[in-house]
Formats: sequence, structure tokens, C-alpha cells
Amino acid sequence: MAKVTYITPSGNEVVVEDAIGNLMEIAREYDVEGIEGACSGCCSCATCHVRVKPEWLDKTGKATEAEQDLIDLESDTDERSRLSCQIEMSDELDGLVVEVAPF
Repeated sequence: MAKVTYITPSGNEVVVEDAIGNLMEIAREYDVEGIEGACSGCCSCATCHVRVKPEWLDKTGKATEAEQDLIDLESDTDERSRLSCQIEMSDELDGLVVEVAPF
């Protein structure tokens, strides 16, 4: 199973071993600060905005057009921005580190 580390807006690290599902679902299950997921993963709210560490960008892939449209509406984004509901954990992502964007 895969491991993911969330770095919260307050600087705390939340490490989840055996992560299954998308990053938003996992974050909500473990009460990760800053991940609301108001749309429950439908890619329609951007309340699960994270920044993927640069070394993981190739493995997580680029945002879809619909995802990018939502990201573009946010004020504090960059080329590492993704919606965590759109990143599905896999063995290839074992060790993934993401920063939770502040609201």
C-alpha cells in the first residue's frame, strides 16, 4: 500500500500509511487541517486545493481542464496546484508529499 504525507497550513505533517482512495477522501478520513472537500470529490468546489511537491509532478500528472478551471479561480495557486479529489493514490505514488493550501 502507498504512503502519503500532508503538510498542513500550520506546518504540521500528517502521514497516512496504507492510503487508499483519492487524496481528498484520505485527508477527510484523517481530519487533515485545510481539506474541506465541500463537493465530496465532484471537482466542483476547490476546497481541497493542495500543492504537489515538485519531485512528484510527473507522477501525479497534470490537472484536467475542468480541474484547472477551478484552480484558476483561486487566488493563491501555482504550477504545482491540484485538487486533491483528483489525485488517486496508487503504488506509484508511494511516498507522495503534498502541501495543503491555506484558505
